[in-house]
Amino acid sequence: MQEEPQATGFELMRNDRAFRFSIAPMMDWTDSFCHLFHRVMTREARLYTEMVTAAALIHGPRQKLLAFEAQEQPLALQIGGAEPEELALAARFGEGAGYREINLNVGCPSDRVQNGRFGACLMREPALVGDCIAAMKAVVSIPVTVKCRLGVDEQDTEEALDRLADDAAAAGVDAIIVHARKAWLKGLSPKENREVPPLDHERVYRLKARLPCVPVVINGGVSTLAEAKAHLVHVDGVMLGRAAYQNPALLIDVDRELFGQEPPVADAFEAAQAMGAHLARLAATGIPAHRMTRHMLGLFQGVPGARAFRRLLASEARRPGAGPEVLEAALACVTRWHQPTAQEKAA
Repeated sequence: MQEEPQATGFELMRNDRAFRFSIAPMMDWTDSFCHLFHRVMTREARLYTEMVTAAALIHGPRQKLLAFEAQEQPLALQIGGAEPEELALAARFGEGAGYREINLNVGCPSDRVQNGRFGACLMREPALVGDCIAAMKAVVSIPVTVKCRLGVDEQDTEEALDRLADDAAAAGVDAIIVHARKAWLKGLSPKENREVPPLDHERVYRLKARLPCVPVVINGGVSTLAEAKAHLVHVDGVMLGRAAYQNPALLIDVDRELFGQEPPVADAFEAAQAMGAHLARLAATGIPAHRMTRHMLGLFQGVPGARAFRRLLASEARRPGAGPEVLEAALACVTRWHQPTAQEKAA
């Protein structure tokens, strides 16, 4: 009797659509409190940590840096670095802590990252990126992915992205996440690098067509689920950044629209109410409520009463001992009937 062929890692990921929709790693934004909030609205989206350097994981407070709660899963750890041996060790720590994916940052353009010779400047060293991925793949069983740009500075985006993708693919990378802009390492701030270089989604489509067996995820300039669906005609996954953070209510429709699953909550009001238990826990442990509520300020974007909701939550959540009662008071500013349910949106 002929033995059934085993599914490859790529086939397994495509079958469970692991990369179909994700929320980008964003410094100072996507912390554990943010993840818990986002997870109230979507069970299926893949979440990413803020970038942590391999050196910090090796020499710093590793347990604190790797800590997360089970409710945050599926969760990926984004690592910054350029030394294959260091990255391999950091990846092992990440897998040991329970992360579902290790992501290598080849997209951050900040001066601090450049001074450490990693992030977007690694677009100039595709062979080194391949070595880093191979070193991590050799020591972990979870997916190892890379998040990159189209290129940097004067690089030709056709050549630069293809070279990096080829070396990453040869090293066994499990997915390539492409922010569809160049990064300008001199002359633009990190914020400007998220907005000024022009978007080129078509370039990411061409990469996917060229590498049909490598999952390719598109990032940059995607602000609605309708746009995400349009991109999914051409690529394997879509990653949202600021749009998902600044207008988090759109996440309520992710599970139904992109995964065919019922969402955990019916609307933004219900999502806010679900955060009460988290806020009660924070109050009991002495953690300031605003550590969590700061991620909720955009929840009622465009809804009457949203400004009062934001104002009350932003001020009162900083009060010592603040807990779920602050959220209840803020919710009283918003009239629920203004907020359509997920079922109504789907009708």
